[in-house]
Amino acid sequence: MQTISTYNFKGKKALIRVDFNVPLNEKFEITDDTRMRAALPTIKKVIEGGGSPIIMSHLGRPKNGPEAIFSLKPLVNHLSELLGGATVKIAPDCIGDEVKAMANNIQPGEVLILENLRFYKEETKGDEDFASKLAENGDCWINDAFGTAHRAHASTAVIAKNFPNDKMFGYLIESEVESLDKVVKAPQRPLTAIMGGAKVSSKITIIENLLDTVDNLILGGGMTYTFVKANGGKVGNSICEDDFIETARNIERLAKEKGVKLIIATDVVAADDFSANANTQIIPANEIPDGWQGLDAGPESIARFKEVIENSGTILWNGPVGVFEIEKFAAGSRAIGEAIVEATEKGAFSLVGGGDSVACVNQFGFADGVSYISTAGGALLEYLEGKSLPGIAAVRGE
Repeated sequence: MQTISTYNFKGKKALIRVDFNVPLNEKFEITDDTRMRAALPTIKKVIEGGGSPIIMSHLGRPKNGPEAIFSLKPLVNHLSELLGGATVKIAPDCIGDEVKAMANNIQPGEVLILENLRFYKEETKGDEDFASKLAENGDCWINDAFGTAHRAHASTAVIAKNFPNDKMFGYLIESEVESLDKVVKAPQRPLTAIMGGAKVSSKITIIENLLDTVDNLILGGGMTYTFVKANGGKVGNSICEDDFIETARNIERLAKEKGVKLIIATDVVAADDFSANANTQIIPANEIPDGWQGLDAGPESIARFKEVIENSGTILWNGPVGVFEIEKFAAGSRAIGEAIVEATEKGAFSLVGGGDSVACVNQFGFADGVSYISTAGGALLEYLEGKSLPGIAAVRGE
């Protein structure tokens, strides 16, 4: 398999699948360029190697062909700025003779952005003919869009067939996969996973898969109360999935069988309203009265969480353990972050993934203290579930 570090890009047109699905305001100004910045090392590598990057991406969810509001045109000037003033052009389409001509005439060091891939339904359908037309624009293909690696789309997976010897990962995907593998394939022990969020149902497959790998599993957030109720506790008005009570019992049984230490909150910060002005009390997690709901882990639980985390060799955090957006209910998630930073300083490898967890880390200023932050959503979760990701398998030839 080719690698971006060793591939010779001199004189080559490099098709790079990136994730430039960035948020735009009503003036079509980019409000968060994180995804664009994440792709810069790969784009720069091609330029420095004497090649020409040809950028492929989707933006938004166009339904019926080209729509001006989903054009990639607003990204042109900003990408040029990020690349230190490099010449960045945009094609009027992503396939066709005019696009091919632009690609053929591009000079080394110049960048060409192809128009929104999802202006064609064939992109999401994984159409082979469409993938072949995209491939005509380049000499090699680089997949650097981990956020879409779980989709078997034309540009993220199917196109690989057109580049049997000239396909590779970009630096972003390389680092994502390498970091995830440190958690799921070769972790330093003990391995601790912290799974938070509102619902057991959205994390059930991940939790079941992690039980074969982890030494400690901390379950927090709204899913706490499904487990509490499964053990006969009173959860008041807390979020609780009654349909998953038996699932919770099964997870506890499996954890015991596999020797996994399962840690769930024993005390919580309960509130009489879901608001910053709510009255609060610290009470046992299994004694929440009617009219009250658990919105954060309590001090006893936080102390247990921290002890486990600070003595871990590898840590995965996916999902906050409280409503961290409201200061009254942020102590648990803040303490988790602090403990992860402390463990990382002592040599542990820590990976934070999932939108809410990343937002939490950024809000509390812990980003520089963890080993790796994954910005991927669905792809990250499916990788943790043990699924094969089409965008990864296509490059590896699996």
